[in-house]
Order: sequence, then C-alpha cells, then structure tokens
Amino acid sequence: MKIGVVSGNVVSTINHPFFEGQRLMICDLINPSGETDGYTIAVDTVDAGVGDTVLVIDEGNSARQIFGLTTGPVRAVITGIVDSIDEA
Repeated sequence: MKIGVVSGNVVSTINHPFFEGQRLMICDLINPSGETDGYTIAVDTVDAGVGDTVLVIDEGNSARQIFGLTTGPVRAVITGIVDSIDEA
C-alpha cells in the first residue's frame, strides 16, 4: 500500500468494459519524507477528489481482488482517504 495525493482525473473515450462507470485518478505517490516519488493512475473506490491524500493499493492481484476479479486490466485502486499522518 502506498500514500498518494490526487492530482487530476483521467478521461478516455475508448476503454475496456471494466472501466465503464469507474473514475480514474492520477495519484502523485509520496515517500515518508513527503516528497513526490512518481505517480500512478488508480481506480477511485472512495470518491476522492483533487488534493486529497489517499491510500493506494498498487499491486495488480490485490487491486483485482477488491473487485472480485481473477483477471482484468486493473493495477491500482484508491482504497481510502487519509485524515492525518503521524510518524512514530
């Protein structure tokens, strides 16, 4: 699981049937020091918005299990909105 910040939406006119009705979001991944460390495009399951800090599952098999799929074109899923981060 990774932490990211939603930076935008992805819109496509032609896509796989799995993505019908799904929202795709661009998530800038952040490392423990809060710096950007790449990005991913994730299916939004929690109604996140631009600027939200989110939890992202960025593993194909785990992401597919959320949707009950054994195969499918999904790799990353937004699974939660982060309220705060406390480092121990």
